[in-house]
Amino acid sequence: MKLLVTGGSGFIGSNLALELERLGHNVIVVDNFSTGNRQNLVGFKGELIAESILTFDLNKISDPSRHGTGRDVVAIFHNAAITDTTLKDTEQMIKVNVDGFKRLLDFAVTHNIKFIYASSAGVYGNAPSPLSETMAGEPINLYGQSKWQSDCIAFDYMEQFKAHIIGLRYFNVFGQREQYKGKMASMIWQLAQQILQGKRPRIFKWGDQRRDQVYVKDVVRANILALDAKRNAIVNVGSGCAITFNHIIEVLNDVLGTKFAPDYFDNPYEGLYQNYTQADLTQAKEVLDYTPVWNFDNAVRDYFNNR
Repeated sequence: MKLLVTGGSGFIGSNLALELERLGHNVIVVDNFSTGNRQNLVGFKGELIAESILTFDLNKISDPSRHGTGRDVVAIFHNAAITDTTLKDTEQMIKVNVDGFKRLLDFAVTHNIKFIYASSAGVYGNAPSPLSETMAGEPINLYGQSKWQSDCIAFDYMEQFKAHIIGLRYFNVFGQREQYKGKMASMIWQLAQQILQGKRPRIFKWGDQRRDQVYVKDVVRANILALDAKRNAIVNVGSGCAITFNHIIEVLNDVLGTKFAPDYFDNPYEGLYQNYTQADLTQAKEVLDYTPVWNFDNAVRDYFNNR
C-alpha cells in the first residue's frame, strides 16, 4: 500500500514511517523539519516532501492520470503538529494544529482515503482518571484546546461522510527517536539524561504522582491497527497503567546500573497539574483490537538497550 505520514521526521511519525516501510509499504513523508530531525529518518527509503502541511501541493499525492482521485495513497497518518504545551501563540497553534488538520481531512474525505490522526490526552484537562473518551472537552492549555477542536471537527465529519476516520488520543509516549524533542521529550528521557550526567533526578514532591506511560512501539502498533478499525472513532492509546515517578526512577536506576535517589522539589503548578492520568482502553480494544504489548519495566529496558 502507498501511505502518507505527516510529521514523519518527528518522534512518533518517524517510528511509524520506518515500521510501515519495514512491513513492505510504500511510504511518503511530509515534514517541514520545524521540530523534527533528519536523523530520525536514517534508513528511510521512501519519498520525502520537505514542506509544511499548510502549503504543500496535495496534487503531489494524487495521480494526474486519474484526475487527482487520490492515486494509490490509501491512508494518511497525520502526526504533524505543534506539540509545545507551553506555547501561548494562539494564531500559530490553531493555524497548524487545526487548519492544517482540516486541510488534510478534507482531502482524505474527498478522495476516499483513510485518515488516522494523532489526538492527545491533553483534551481531558483535569478530569479524574481512569479517563474514558466521553470525559474530554475541558483542556487546560492551548495545545489541548487545539486537539479538542480537531476532535470536534473529526466527530462532525464522521456524522456527515462515509469515511474512515480514526483519532488516537496519545497519553505519555516515550521511546526511541524522542531525543530531538528537547524540553518536550518524555520524563523518562529527561530523568535518564540527568542520571547519565551523574545528577540526582529531579521530580515534584514526593514522587507519587502517576502517569500513563505508553511505549512508542505500542503507539505505532495502534496506528497500524487503525487501518482496519471496525468503525470510526476517537480512542485512547495508552498503557492502561499509571506509573509513579518514584517507580520511573527505580526502573531507570536498575536499567542504567545506578543508585541515584530522587531530588524532590515543590510543584510550581499545584492546582493546574494532573496528579493522576490513566487511559481507559475499553474502546480501543473494541474498535482497534488494541491491547498494549509492553509493560513499563520491559519497555524502559528495551528502550535503553536499543537507543
